[in-house]
Amino acid sequence: MADERRSNRGGKPAGRPGRPKSSGSSTGGRGGRSGGGRPGAGRSSDRRDGGGGRGGEQRRDGGRGGDERRDGKPSTGRGGPRAGGRADGPKRGGGSDRKGGYSKDRGGKPGGKPPRRFDEPREERTADQRAYDGPELPPEVTGKELDRAIAAQLRGLPEKLAARIARHLVAADMYIDSDPELAYQHAKAAKSRTQRIAVIREALGEAAYAAGHYSEALAELRAAKRMNGATAYLPIMADCHRALGQPEQAIKLAHSPSVVNFEAPAKAEMTIVEAGARRDMGQYDAALRILEQSPLNNKSREPWVVRLRYAYADTLQDAGRDKDALTWFHRTYAIDADEITDAAARAEALEKTVERD
Repeated sequence: MADERRSNRGGKPAGRPGRPKSSGSSTGGRGGRSGGGRPGAGRSSDRRDGGGGRGGEQRRDGGRGGDERRDGKPSTGRGGPRAGGRADGPKRGGGSDRKGGYSKDRGGKPGGKPPRRFDEPREERTADQRAYDGPELPPEVTGKELDRAIAAQLRGLPEKLAARIARHLVAADMYIDSDPELAYQHAKAAKSRTQRIAVIREALGEAAYAAGHYSEALAELRAAKRMNGATAYLPIMADCHRALGQPEQAIKLAHSPSVVNFEAPAKAEMTIVEAGARRDMGQYDAALRILEQSPLNNKSREPWVVRLRYAYADTLQDAGRDKDALTWFHRTYAIDADEITDAAARAEALEKTVERD
């Protein structure tokens, strides 16, 4: 099982990929934000300890394998155990078990049930029902904030159902950076209402990834890819393999034919993941070669250039080349105006080491 610890190093893809156009969704976020790419929302973290990073969480039962009712609500199953109770336990309301018996509390009506006492505890919701309910929606979220191209994919649903899903998608996008677990719960609520729309599976995969549920993220993004053929999430999927201790699978995805056609930011993210996978396997020279073939000397100050340089500096230090690493941490900091990495702090710490040597 992969180690759940993550060190604060470069190697996890950063930013949210733009919505794949082949799926009919726009390149903007679900709440109308521009897609800057996700793996990692601008973080510069990497898995350096040989376990491959944080262990993937097992898929929860929130993604139902059971029947789905026409209205999208989870089915509790007729004749089966009631929510929160045993099959052989008392039914809700405390009715008589005697067939044809009389209830004194209901005026002698055969089979009658006494009224529920207000001090009796309500039965607990099942896992499926809790996932369906989802977290409380912020009152200011109406669902109209949803990108038009994404909203268009919900038009085949009943109006009220589509509106509820839209609100959960907007909330998921709103919280994904500040509270990834809450975003994940909102995305689960959207999927619990319908599982056959690619953009919803993308939303859950993206939120699961942000919250560290890597196994579920991988499953959801695979499902979305089967539905719409989009490849924008390949860097996230590859990083999920790393998190699950499967660097070979990450490298395999990095060599997918579609990666050749990626735009520069997405290609940079895949390069960082592939180099990180090589590092997971202890292949530092191979990781350096991969990064050296990327546009490290690009004059742009875009975040993808910052992250490429940071990953290269970090790998140099891991390979024992401290002086070279110091040079590249300085080169990273020089273009990192938004401080999306800790290159300045890394350079300062490394200077002390180099001076002692």
